[in-house]
Amino acid sequence: MGSVIAILLFSVSLIFCLLLNFSVVYALIVGYIIFITYGLIKGYDLKVLVKKSFEGVLTVKNILLVFVLIGMITALWRASGTIAFIVYMGSKLILPSILILLTFLLCSILSFLIGTSLGTAATMGVISVSIGKAMGINPYYLGGAVLSGIYFGDRCSPMSTSALLITELTKTNLYTNIKLMLKTSIIPFIATCLFYLFLGLKSSTSPVSIDATNIFKENYNLNIVVIVPAILIIILSLFKVNVKKTMLLSIFISFIIAMFFQKESVTSLINYCIYGFHHSNEKLNLMMKGGGILSMVKVGLIVAISSSYSGIFKETKMLILIKEYLKKFSEKTSNYLTIFLSSIISGAIACNQSLGTILTYELCEELEEKQNMAIILENTVVLLAALIPWNIAMAVPLKTIDIGLMSGLFAFYLYFLPLWNLFLGIVKEKKKINR
Repeated sequence: MGSVIAILLFSVSLIFCLLLNFSVVYALIVGYIIFITYGLIKGYDLKVLVKKSFEGVLTVKNILLVFVLIGMITALWRASGTIAFIVYMGSKLILPSILILLTFLLCSILSFLIGTSLGTAATMGVISVSIGKAMGINPYYLGGAVLSGIYFGDRCSPMSTSALLITELTKTNLYTNIKLMLKTSIIPFIATCLFYLFLGLKSSTSPVSIDATNIFKENYNLNIVVIVPAILIIILSLFKVNVKKTMLLSIFISFIIAMFFQKESVTSLINYCIYGFHHSNEKLNLMMKGGGILSMVKVGLIVAISSSYSGIFKETKMLILIKEYLKKFSEKTSNYLTIFLSSIISGAIACNQSLGTILTYELCEELEEKQNMAIILENTVVLLAALIPWNIAMAVPLKTIDIGLMSGLFAFYLYFLPLWNLFLGIVKEKKKINR
């Protein structure tokens, strides 16, 4: 019973912070204290609990490194003129009415190629949103299309860490999982495309004004060379080069281009990497400012603190009682519904996709055989985590493209797919019962 009370107290602290508009970091710190206290009450040694919590943080060190790279690449693409060039050219070639759909499709393709939602948001997402904002498209529509697209590939790419994590947890075959994931996503994918096409056709958009294009021409050298950092991302992704190495190379090339083509000083570029890009021209700032390592500090803290929980949970075995409740609930309802609801709760508590996946699996692993469990996890927690405002699966991409949380309402793919498969799962289970 103590474990349930501990989780309820943590949930209350999360709700309290959201209602008062406090940073979720404060709730996570309170949660850490609550879970450590629970361990102490149960007789566990403080040093052991702290050690286990740090072991949990170490499991996400690669994610924290990617955050640093995202902060740098989004600042330097602005400084080098990469984004300015693509926005300038894209605004002349792309019809505003199809940009929302195109944003979803391009983000889907790139995320499938590189297997990372965060890397896609920092590259294709930033580019698409920059073009869309210049065209006057509702930013929440664009944010929803980016979220939908980046998690299409994050879910089913051979290089996706979430796909690899679930394969490891369930001891299933990666390519069998991918085949089943694609099969279960056909109807939600088509429905998502139709909704984004409808939004685009009904949106009040306009071509980029002459003033906007003149701002780019006046403040940047728009030589075609400045597009190289973006092209590198695509080419290296096709050759399946490690995403961190790909981003590092793009950062280096962006730095050089900014120096020689945009006449930026080394000092200014280092400042951009840390604090984000900014320009003396206020009109240009409205479209181009942002990025930088410091912009990722808050989400980095969310990941680090929430990941520390996994070590405490394992050491104290505090999830056993909850597993028993879930088993009883599944007997009264359905296995799929139980896993679906558990994934939402796990995503809310874990605050990151990886830990949410691990928690959902640990809570529900006895409900389904391995292959079914793998696909259900891919169709629930991997996507639903990105609809929880304080989960980094949603917070980081939206911070990267600088659009608010209301974008989640228009991330159609993220709830079309789970709900469609929830419906099919319940129907399938009822048929088994009737037989």
